[in-house]
Amino acid sequence: MPLSNKTALVTGAAQGIGRGIALRLAKDGANIVLTDINPDKLKDVVAEVEALGRKALAITTDVGQRDQVYNAVEQTQKTMGQLDIMVNNAGIAQVRSILEATPEEVETIYRINVQGTLWGIQAAAKAFKAQGSKGKIINACSIAGHESFAFLGVYSSTKFAVRALTQAAAKELGADGITVNAYCPGIVGTDMWKVIDQRMAEETGAKPGETYKKFVDGIALGRAETPQDVAALVAFLASAEADYITGQCIITDGGIVYR
Repeated sequence: MPLSNKTALVTGAAQGIGRGIALRLAKDGANIVLTDINPDKLKDVVAEVEALGRKALAITTDVGQRDQVYNAVEQTQKTMGQLDIMVNNAGIAQVRSILEATPEEVETIYRINVQGTLWGIQAAAKAFKAQGSKGKIINACSIAGHESFAFLGVYSSTKFAVRALTQAAAKELGADGITVNAYCPGIVGTDMWKVIDQRMAEETGAKPGETYKKFVDGIALGRAETPQDVAALVAFLASAEADYITGQCIITDGGIVYR
């Protein structure tokens, strides 16, 4: 198995894309540390990982709190022996007109999407250096980090920021053999997109389901993305096959945004 004897920490792992990533990495042989703000749902994913024959550890974590992210990494090292792969997956979406965005909304989404990613990069890189090991840092970006969308301007700006952090970290950490990349999903059929569709309906007057259908209809491959589609890219980036790839924010969207 490509990830045998490896340990991966996945943030935002209780559901959706994070759960999909955790299960795929486990199938590829990795032991998994799962973090999220929802401890009850984490328990279910722990059971799924263990059913695959891997070790699993759940740590309730708010990625917007730097000390909690560092604690999760430290607990990973103590319990699993070391950390090999850090997946900064946790994030939230926000649908709001540029003209109506509030200070509280902006602070919240930046704290989670941007600061949460930064704290994860910091904690993982310091752990890799202390271990004297090369490691993989894989961040959650989005097609909205390549092209902004109406009513998703603030959210998009956080994903542009993730691209910047990914590129800068790759340049700073390359000499240590640490790779830093990001995955950029499109329209994934998760609870997050249900919320986006609902909020788009409120902002634009569209019917429920109409925004989601419009985006899916524009996908070249003709279907919505699944968490498993995203996880396949993450599994590749986590493997030795991607050892010579760093600083890249790779689109996996079935054909929406072309770069």
